Amino acid sequence: MGKLILASGSPRRQELLRRMGLTDFVVAPADVAEWYPDGLTPEEIVAYISREKNDAVDAATDDIVITADTMVFLDNQKLGKPHSQAHALEMLTALQGRHHTVCTGVTVRRGDRRDTRSVTTEVYFRPASEERLRRYIATGEPMDKAGAYGIQGLGGLLVEKIHGDFFNVMGLPIATLADMLAGFGVEVL
Repeated sequence: MGKLILASGSPRRQELLRRMGLTDFVVAPADVAEWYPDGLTPEEIVAYISREKNDAVDAATDDIVITADTMVFLDNQKLGKPHSQAHALEMLTALQGRHHTVCTGVTVRRGDRRDTRSVTTEVYFRPASEERLRRYIATGEPMDKAGAYGIQGLGGLLVEKIHGDFFNVMGLPIATLADMLAGFGVEVL
């Protein structure tokens, strides 16, 4: 078998691969514009971008390439990474006391064979005061995360409950990825 390539610079995705017991992988971030056609559902958007990222990675025919794209949607509107603390407050204020959707598209490819799947998790935020949200923003944690929070960090204190895969919210649905890798002859357990 060739190399296992994670085409993502995300430290969280790297950590999750290691948690799966996959320690021998190469990190080679895919550099593509996150553009997608109009009219797609959230699940179709993340799958589309994940495939585009995967197609952009130059790999040997026996290498296995993993790409993922995670997005946060509130009322089917995409919430990206905040560009300022004020923007983070705006997003977190909109999320508090409500539920939103986190979708991740994952693509695994070896040679000409490719498998793409989407995973959706519903996240329910607790009501929170503006002061509490500002304290969270002041930690700096929200500034590089879609939806302006990290469930695996202090942002988890804003979450009341989830329906679905916790690791999906972190950016890589590991059970789904394990099933996909098994289809390419890589058994995680």
